[in-house]
Amino acid sequence: MSDATARPPEFATLTDDDLVTGEAVALDLPPAGLGVRMVSGMIDIAVTLALLMLVVLLLFVVASQADAALIWVAWIGTLVTVFLVFPTTVETLSRGKSLGHLTLGLRTVRDDAGPTTFQHSFVRALVGIVEIYALLGVPAFFSALLSSRGKRLGDYAAGTYVVRERVRLQLPPPTPMPPELARWAAGADIASLPVGLGVALRQFLGRARQIDPASRHTLGLRLAEETKAYVAPPPPAGTSPEAFLAAVVAARRDRDHARLVREDQLRRRLTTRR
Repeated sequence: MSDATARPPEFATLTDDDLVTGEAVALDLPPAGLGVRMVSGMIDIAVTLALLMLVVLLLFVVASQADAALIWVAWIGTLVTVFLVFPTTVETLSRGKSLGHLTLGLRTVRDDAGPTTFQHSFVRALVGIVEIYALLGVPAFFSALLSSRGKRLGDYAAGTYVVRERVRLQLPPPTPMPPELARWAAGADIASLPVGLGVALRQFLGRARQIDPASRHTLGLRLAEETKAYVAPPPPAGTSPEAFLAAVVAARRDRDHARLVREDQLRRRLTTRR
């Protein structure tokens, strides 16, 4: 039975803003609000216009010593550099941060919460020339206002959105090992769970008290049946589904932690000079 058919609908998929870590913990990356994005955008616009004015002054100084054709080429190059090359370069080198983002603690990420690349920054800057400067930011404002992630048109085109980076991360407390199953778990063969199933177990155990009893029992049974395929021998007779799931999650966490400690110690021994 596949994960998609076996997993309860409530825990079948992650939300759009979830990032899954190596331990199958879903982290929420909150999108930046419209207000802070507007302030960040105004900072970027102010810097861009200031840079444009500086370059225009330099062109005015050298205009008397150059012909009209050369000045026109220099003007086109200036516009391309200021409105396209400059913001693309800044965001690419900073991995998704414009000057306004740096000031307010924001970052542009992909729709899957991964880091952006040159292509993403280039598309955002290219579309921004039209929606922000040519159309005075009107399309960007209404697009961000209507989007649940505050995405402007450039974000839709590039497949990105802006998140708040200065957010205190609060992970839920780890699932404790049920005392009555500690001895069984110590000797059981518990394989690594698929990422989707691991997330489903953690979400179920973390929200079990918020689910009505009938649905809680049904979901627990379904998740336990799917999890038993990765466990041998099965838990003692009469074990409740929730206790079994908690024991599996706690045992896998402890074993993964012990494995990481061993790997770190081995790495230190191999890299330490004698």
